[in-house]
Amino acid sequence: MTLTDSRRAAPPAVVAKALTKVYGQGDAEVHALRGVDVAFATGAFTAIMGPSGSGKSTLMHCLAGLDTATSGTVHIGDVELTGLADRQLTLLRRERIGFIFQAFNLLPTLTAEQNIRLPLDIAARQADEELFARVIDTVGLRDRLGHRPTQLSGGQQQRVAVARALISKPQVIFADEPTGNLDSRSGSEILSFLRTSVRELNQTIVMVTHDPVAAAYADRVVFLRDGELVTEVSAPTPQAVLDTLMKLEG
Repeated sequence: MTLTDSRRAAPPAVVAKALTKVYGQGDAEVHALRGVDVAFATGAFTAIMGPSGSGKSTLMHCLAGLDTATSGTVHIGDVELTGLADRQLTLLRRERIGFIFQAFNLLPTLTAEQNIRLPLDIAARQADEELFARVIDTVGLRDRLGHRPTQLSGGQQQRVAVARALISKPQVIFADEPTGNLDSRSGSEILSFLRTSVRELNQTIVMVTHDPVAAAYADRVVFLRDGELVTEVSAPTPQAVLDTLMKLEG
């Protein structure tokens, strides 16, 4: 069995069933998600897209346990998020989930290496030093480990954030507009690192983006409109993604 075949045979990393999210009440009620059914393959890079207000960020937040669904279920591996107590959710996010945000969220008083190791330190876990070396080399930070965030460019800071997400070997990484604050060259580097982590480290990544070029780095793009999953594109190109978005916005 090839690596690709083994990934296809693996159960999904994340599954949402009949997921709904309603904000407000009465006349102010907003249905952000309307019965979404979606699964995200293990060892794959999936992008979530849709017009403004389509529910893509809400979906990611519910999948990652950062927001509570109104109804429906979310599973990370064999664990159901929906219904977990706050402490259980915190532990689950710490042990199974990695995050990459548009804002780099680095601690300014720590070096790049200390920021990368921070999730392991908080969880009192030993680093896999072989993985640490591979991640550092993958994102090209070997000569920047002793630098603090203010001594790094935006692209380098986001590389630190990517390494930090990878180092704890999470079951899934959620990336929310990870290139939104970067120039096109730095953004391309970050997306290449993410794709490499999927190919070489068998990482699972789910990314929200509004950028068709960014989405084309993924293996698959799922599209939302008005809180519903409406279509998807496999092996996407920027043009195919853009064409699909234009149809949804038309």
